[in-house]
Amino acid sequence: MTNENELKFDTIALHGGQEIDPVTRSRAVPIYQTTSYAFDDTNHAASLFQMQEEGYIYSRNANPTNAVLEKRLAQLEGGVGAFAVSSGQAAISIALLTLAKTGDEIVATNALYGGTYNLFSETFLRFGITVRFVDGTDFHAVKKAINEKTKAVFTETIGNPGLQIADLKVLSRIAHEHGVPLVVDNTFTTPYLARPFEFGADIVVHSITKFIGGHGTSIGGAIVDSGKFPWDNGKFPEFTKTKASLNHHSFVELAKERAFISKARFELGHDLGSSLSPFNSWLFIQGLESLSLRVKQHVKNAEKVAEYLSQHEQVEWVNYPTLKDDPQYELAKIYLPKGAGSIFTFGIKGGLKSAKAFIHSVKLLSHVANVGDSKTLVIHPASTTHSRLSTDEQLESGVTPEQIRLSVGLEDIEDILADINQALQASREKQVN
Repeated sequence: MTNENELKFDTIALHGGQEIDPVTRSRAVPIYQTTSYAFDDTNHAASLFQMQEEGYIYSRNANPTNAVLEKRLAQLEGGVGAFAVSSGQAAISIALLTLAKTGDEIVATNALYGGTYNLFSETFLRFGITVRFVDGTDFHAVKKAINEKTKAVFTETIGNPGLQIADLKVLSRIAHEHGVPLVVDNTFTTPYLARPFEFGADIVVHSITKFIGGHGTSIGGAIVDSGKFPWDNGKFPEFTKTKASLNHHSFVELAKERAFISKARFELGHDLGSSLSPFNSWLFIQGLESLSLRVKQHVKNAEKVAEYLSQHEQVEWVNYPTLKDDPQYELAKIYLPKGAGSIFTFGIKGGLKSAKAFIHSVKLLSHVANVGDSKTLVIHPASTTHSRLSTDEQLESGVTPEQIRLSVGLEDIEDILADINQALQASREKQVN
């Protein structure tokens, strides 16, 4: 087959990372439902444990089915390696805890998913790691927040649910000027719509539960390493320090450009046990095979819904970057030329009571705490995904009482619009306390 580095996106999504099973000649990726793997002898076992050679030890660390998913994701993002884990939250946690320890700090843009905000403001604080939240559009504030304790800058390609597009070129330049990596959550866009490594990002994380899975059936996450960050720059001694468990080598020495993803896998991945099941991995592989086709239709439907809502009498505002009057329209053309995805927000007239009435009135749309499904999903962020945040924190994250978040699915567009319209009409008539 053609060199994998030369293949196009859709071909990689179907073939990347897979070799035909040598025993059965299975064309589909097999599900290796096993806990452990036989060693040739004691020397072979020791060599695997000390990262002297590649192979499989225990499925908490690595699994052949997961390996196909990891290689495929790395190729689609343009990275050198990936690590599949049990959820998107696990991906963020392992990625950042590989970089930061007690006493260290992280700078994060404040327009984040509520669960990420809580992870940073509460759980990381208990670990002794301070996360400084800043307005991602105020580059002076980003620079000011970075100090000698900072180990990473974190952002989302598109903020959830405020849809703030990260200016990755600028953020990566600021991070690199201070000798730290830029970590980007690329869940909303997937590598089909945006590849953050092309704009200077160093590490990408995903909730592959969303568009990559695509059907709301499995929970999973992934970390992808660009292989370009200089971990031997003096700010990350844990990467260059020799370890007895690695036969007195360092991660940089052994893994070179794959130092970060190897450290994430063999330390926190191993110690915390956040492994992805092979069956879920297999389902995500199926999702990848149709990713671009689904995302194209998601975007097509979302653009029509956003345009429809922007002209509806019951709607105060629509926040979707590819609408021509959107303040992020020009930025979207730079970072999202194929479209801004299918998740966006709008403000309903009548405030909180009307927002609740709309949610109660939908019939086709599903009221669930998820995005990226093939079905159209709806939720009220202020009372659900961001409810643990204070009013001020909600506003900083782009969440308001009248705001409704849509994840536009693959149903017939006329049916989606009809359900939205009847729910908007109903929201005028029945207010919900």
